[in-house]
Amino acid sequence: MRWLADENFPGDAVDLLRSRGWDVAWIRVDCPGLPDGQVLARAVAESRVLLTFDKGFGRLVFQCGHNASCGVVLFRISMPSSSVAARKVLDTPGQRTDWPGHFSTVDDHGIRTVKLPEAKP
Repeated sequence: MRWLADENFPGDAVDLLRSRGWDVAWIRVDCPGLPDGQVLARAVAESRVLLTFDKGFGRLVFQCGHNASCGVVLFRISMPSSSVAARKVLDTPGQRTDWPGHFSTVDDHGIRTVKLPEAKP
């Protein structure tokens, strides 16, 4: 599976995922400052599941109707340190295989997943 880490995603987490062989592109390095709509469009175009801490992607998908067929994983976890966040992030993707086509929220209590609406033509 391929992943796209949003600009706000911790570098420790990106490094840890990559060290485990994950294919992770990172907005902070590739194109910092890219607007959220374009980040989502890139994830779709490259068939990458979007990893983010930004709740605004929920608004883009559910209120504005942006295509997110790639899948979105929104992390809402407490972060006592970036290394703790990195560990939580590393453990989460392996828990499921159905990230594409879903908007998932990861918090300190588990994972909630909602099937994404069909993309509008």
